[in-house]
Amino acid sequence: MIALFRFLHVSRIILAYRLDTLLRDYPTPWAVRLLVGLLSYLPEPKTSRGIRLRLALESLGPVYVKLGQLLSTRPDLIPADIVQELDKLQDQVPPFAPEEFRQIVESALGASIEDHFASFDSQPLASASVAQVHAATLPSGEEVVIKAIRPGIERTIAKDIKLMQRLAQLLESHVSFGKRLRPVEVIEEYRHTITNELNLQREAANATQLRRHFAGSPLLYVPAVYWDLVRKNVMVMERVYGVPVADIDTLKEAGTDMKVLAERGVEIFFTQVFEHNFFHADMHPGNIFVNIEDPANPSYIALDMAIVSSLNQDDQFYLARNLLAMFRRDYRMVAELHVMSGWVKEETDINEFEAAIRTVCEPIFEKPLKDISFGQVLITLFQTAARFDMTVQPQLVLLQKTLLNIEGLGRQLYPELDLWSTAHPFLERWLKKRFKPKTLVRQLRRYGPEWLEKFPQVPHLVFNGLQQVNRLEDTLGTLEQQVKSQQTTQRSTRRRNVIGIICLVAGAAIGWPALQAPIVALPTASAVLFTVGALAWLIR
Repeated sequence: MIALFRFLHVSRIILAYRLDTLLRDYPTPWAVRLLVGLLSYLPEPKTSRGIRLRLALESLGPVYVKLGQLLSTRPDLIPADIVQELDKLQDQVPPFAPEEFRQIVESALGASIEDHFASFDSQPLASASVAQVHAATLPSGEEVVIKAIRPGIERTIAKDIKLMQRLAQLLESHVSFGKRLRPVEVIEEYRHTITNELNLQREAANATQLRRHFAGSPLLYVPAVYWDLVRKNVMVMERVYGVPVADIDTLKEAGTDMKVLAERGVEIFFTQVFEHNFFHADMHPGNIFVNIEDPANPSYIALDMAIVSSLNQDDQFYLARNLLAMFRRDYRMVAELHVMSGWVKEETDINEFEAAIRTVCEPIFEKPLKDISFGQVLITLFQTAARFDMTVQPQLVLLQKTLLNIEGLGRQLYPELDLWSTAHPFLERWLKKRFKPKTLVRQLRRYGPEWLEKFPQVPHLVFNGLQQVNRLEDTLGTLEQQVKSQQTTQRSTRRRNVIGIICLVAGAAIGWPALQAPIVALPTASAVLFTVGALAWLIR
């Protein structure tokens, strides 16, 4: 019954924002077409479909806001105008009561607020779809922020995800374009993402790892985590001050070097992806501040580390080589790398794939490099590969979304930013460094103890392997004999069948004249041939 009421509420919001118009351009079942046709008599909406979808998600509440954020990370599935609008979902939702916040924190820490903090601000600093943040001060005088998960959000999420899963299954099963949108997969990805966000211990671990990677760096600062005050639903971090990165006017008034700031954003991205292999995957403007104490050397401050991602070594290597091949317009290499990496099937026609990539990329590269969107090129490449049944790579989707965020932010800060000129030498250096003796020695140090521990087992493993090979040869020999015997039997059967047919036909040919003009020898010959033919068919 609760699910039914929730479904009716969702339906009311869909109609209120006329989301039915999103289905007009797609082939749908007759019942849906009939409903959409009837609704078309209503006044046409004046706002764009992207704005209406964003407002509808905001009206449905925190869970749907977070879903909208996830959809904005899927430009491979969602039209560009909708992605652009969903990017504006910055988690600004009404706060819950300070008394509830206090109760959650005290229950998690096992003591009153006053026992752990010298001061506590009852007015929230920020209110997001999943959590809320308040300022506080430790007894030692250090300023901190307390983050707590919204009360009852787990139950709300569980109910809404069940409803979403059911709707996704219906969409994928009964709507012709449903499979292309892969709604079941999107909702499962959403479930996994939001489940991780509900665990603040996981976010604290992510923050600690990022802080360690950029310790002492002039590029990025990550607030410290107070692990003694971290629980699954409560986290305490260092309070940091800075200018929101989207506040361009304040940054310019302070004399910030916008070119340096934009270039450092790009450098942070490539350092995280290729040097550290651990990147912040939710770098929208609401999660980034700028330290302008030294305007000539501005640095970034990262917040909200709930969503991070990494690539395995193979993906790192193939992605770097793909991008370099794109720089050089070596489309054959791009196609071959997609096959070698396993992103597309081995039986893919390389010539066709290369031609498809060249067709979509050549018009792009006719523009000056500074006018080409690096992220859009990556999206175009993946969309082209999708036509050749490219397997969805969630880690690459998150990476492309992060790249789009960084590039868009960089060009907002400094419109002349040429991301290509920054990326190209970085990737060249990274590939060279990958094969340096120092890197090989580092790998040896890392995995050497494990190899040495397993080395005494090698002779035994080799001996067992040889024995298995011998047994396999014996088995193959037996199978070969069985196959040969079966083939011989089949050949014999075919011969008998042919002989039987010939005998039956010949018997009929001889027996028919005997019926017309009785000849003593013919019935006998006919009977013999029929008998031989029957035996040839019956004996196996």
